[in-house]
Amino acid sequence: MNKIITFFIIIAGLWFLLAFTEGESARDYPQNYFRSPVNTPIKLSGTFGELRSNHLHAGIDIKAHNGKTGQPILAVADGYVARIKVQSGGYGNVLYVNHPNGYTSVYAHLANFPKAVAAYVRQEQKNRQTFEIELYPQTGKFNLTKGEEIGKMGLSGRSYGPHLHFEIRDTRTSKPINPLLFGLEAKDKLAPKLHELKIYSLNDKLETIGTKTVKVKKGGKGYRISGDTLLIGAWRIGVGLKAYDHMSLAPNWNGVYKMTMTKDDQPVYGFEMETFSFSESRYINAHLDYEEQVSNKAYINRFYELPGNRLSIYEEKRDRGVIQLSKNKATKIQILASDVAGNDEVLEFWVRRAEVPEPPARSYNYLLPFDQANVIDTEDFSLSMPNGTLYENLYFKYHTTTENSAGVYSLIHHLHDYKTPVHKYFTLSIRPVNLPETLREKAFIAYCQPDHKTITCGGKWEGNLLTTKVRDLGDFSIMVDTEAPDISPKKFSSNMVGYNRMSFKVTDNFAAAPNVKQLDYDAYIDGNWILMEYDAKNDLLTHRFSDDLTKGTHQLRLVVRDDRRNETVFEKEFKY
Repeated sequence: MNKIITFFIIIAGLWFLLAFTEGESARDYPQNYFRSPVNTPIKLSGTFGELRSNHLHAGIDIKAHNGKTGQPILAVADGYVARIKVQSGGYGNVLYVNHPNGYTSVYAHLANFPKAVAAYVRQEQKNRQTFEIELYPQTGKFNLTKGEEIGKMGLSGRSYGPHLHFEIRDTRTSKPINPLLFGLEAKDKLAPKLHELKIYSLNDKLETIGTKTVKVKKGGKGYRISGDTLLIGAWRIGVGLKAYDHMSLAPNWNGVYKMTMTKDDQPVYGFEMETFSFSESRYINAHLDYEEQVSNKAYINRFYELPGNRLSIYEEKRDRGVIQLSKNKATKIQILASDVAGNDEVLEFWVRRAEVPEPPARSYNYLLPFDQANVIDTEDFSLSMPNGTLYENLYFKYHTTTENSAGVYSLIHHLHDYKTPVHKYFTLSIRPVNLPETLREKAFIAYCQPDHKTITCGGKWEGNLLTTKVRDLGDFSIMVDTEAPDISPKKFSSNMVGYNRMSFKVTDNFAAAPNVKQLDYDAYIDGNWILMEYDAKNDLLTHRFSDDLTKGTHQLRLVVRDDRRNETVFEKEFKY
């Protein structure tokens, strides 16, 4: 019997050791396997895990060494092209390269692909008669060697300056991993800078009932606040901090790699930007102070957990990061901010409980729990939120106003406010008012942004209600769109002899929500479909003339449609 017990103890011990070793090796990334994707010193304009609008940054942004497009981009290791994607926005032209060691490197915003890849992509675009395309070439069709040029640094997609968005992913899980953990060198002797502290007064349900913003300043061995101790009129608090990282070779304000918070020298909360899954990226809106981000473009990291936050970046979450305050003894708080290179900076302050006032009364129409589905159904509108739409309980305010402006065919439905984040798309339905039957198919649900810009959210009729999916709170109504898109020649005339391309600016009267297709288009020369490259950032359609276009007179037909099927046709003869 003792031998049997001993055997199981040994097996259990080996299992534990194996599990522990695997957990440790998960952070032991190869240091000499990948080279830099550029031949010049790496200058970063964006770091991994950096806080962005509605998402965590999944790679690093490498700036052009001379500020211009055209810098060669190199394969970081031997491998093969496993995926190719062309988008009018997003990553633009992007290559995914699988490597034998189980990782995938990603190169986005490329100006061009290698010649053989470009020919393959163009042929598939013609075969499918589409510009935007996603391809998965057969393994080995496009093999690459370490250091081989795979494109030029560009501006394709949603890019506002020449740079390479570079990622390393686990091939099996597709999870992005911080590329700087693989030994890529980015000169960095500068510590993060800390800018602003925010204190959240919390009730017994850990809901925010008040906030206080405190400036921090560098002094001595770290950052301090003015005065000795913060006095907060609350039984418990959450802490937020605005901080940015800086690099030696670039002036950009980047995201911080790691931050930890201690209470009286004991760890209570911390996160590290090592890896995450794309499916959780939008939980950034629970990690940061969303209201500060949308109102002031400030990125404040929370050091306490909202109940609906499912991010996996946290190392420590003792008591969810909530700090209980004492009236008689000040609590010492330290926050340490570190970058991948090991530079760090610390903020230290003390906080004590002051007299706690009665919490302000809440005014609301509906209480929407974060951990269940929520439905509101009235005569004029309805919404249906699936479980997981909210990050915390929402004391939902709702009212309507009448709008007499031309083109508005419903009440204005004020759904709480735009400063509250929403994680999932939810269903919104609105009843029209005085909508002529002739305009029914031109009607759409409109979202009025805080800057008063109108966004089309699309919509389909379900009985007498116009219904769509939205992922914002704020002001919604029914409007109509009867205006066709505008086509304006940029590089086109009746005489195109000697030109290698033609281009047109295409615009519409309403911008579109992310889940609504802005424009659809087709182009033909002499009745044959031609490829038009769409640059959504600059509203530009471009066609590059091919070698098989004969000299002589040709007929161009360009058709552009918006979401409500309003259509513009541009037809003209040209000589080539």
